[in-house]
Amino acid sequence: MRSPFQFVLDFFDTEAAPPDAAIADASRPEPSGTLQFTHPQANRAVVFDGVHIAYAFARAKRKTIGFSVGPDGLVVRAPRWVSLKEVDAALREKSAWVLRKLNETQLRHQQRAQTRIVWADGALIDYLGQKIRLCIDPAQGSAQLMTGDLPTLRIGVSAQATEAQIRDCVQAWLMRQARELFEARLQHFAALLGVQWKKLSLSNAGTRWGSARMDGAIRLNWRLIHVSLPEIDYVVAHELSHLRVMNHSPQFWDTVQSVMPDYAERRQRLKAESLREW
Repeated sequence: MRSPFQFVLDFFDTEAAPPDAAIADASRPEPSGTLQFTHPQANRAVVFDGVHIAYAFARAKRKTIGFSVGPDGLVVRAPRWVSLKEVDAALREKSAWVLRKLNETQLRHQQRAQTRIVWADGALIDYLGQKIRLCIDPAQGSAQLMTGDLPTLRIGVSAQATEAQIRDCVQAWLMRQARELFEARLQHFAALLGVQWKKLSLSNAGTRWGSARMDGAIRLNWRLIHVSLPEIDYVVAHELSHLRVMNHSPQFWDTVQSVMPDYAERRQRLKAESLREW
């Protein structure tokens, strides 16, 4: 039998704890001024290094104790045969990981909130690493990008259009631009790498820029259209390199470097980017 301390670290799994889960000290008030993370369905709590963490606990049909940190906070699942004392011990053993993931998730949420767009005439949108201004023009036909000191995207929606309608119109235009650009860059780097991609899909993933499969299927996050071309090219070259090496071994990175000597700098710049909140 596997030990309950062999953990499954499932990122961004936010399934709520069932209502009959054991209630522990989550209801106790935390000291005033204590840093805290509270899951909406919290039924247990713990304090690590002065940080109060109220988490959702559930019994589950599994062989190990599982931890997951998502937008709502920490969720812990354990087999029915594992005691709460063992759960507490396991949680404390992983306290550094839990605190790091909670802080990373909170920071990511704050960054997304800061980049959220108010969908109205005059809104500024990131497009290929620069700002473009949104102009609502009911007389406009298909969406069109006008050049200038501050490029303007004119879209033909009603002056009474809702935020959701405006957002959907802009997103449709951005996704069209993304597909056209991604296909061109895939063709360019595939020739340099001597590989052949079969299919491009646009993803809407919350945490991944792209992925590749052995059969030549490539998925790229359409929101890459917000960042500059050098960073887009890095993701394209990265995923195409997986068609030669399906791992992140030194051989893989040598493959990326063969077509992009400065990939490390581009990769670092991309890490500083956050997926825009829509």
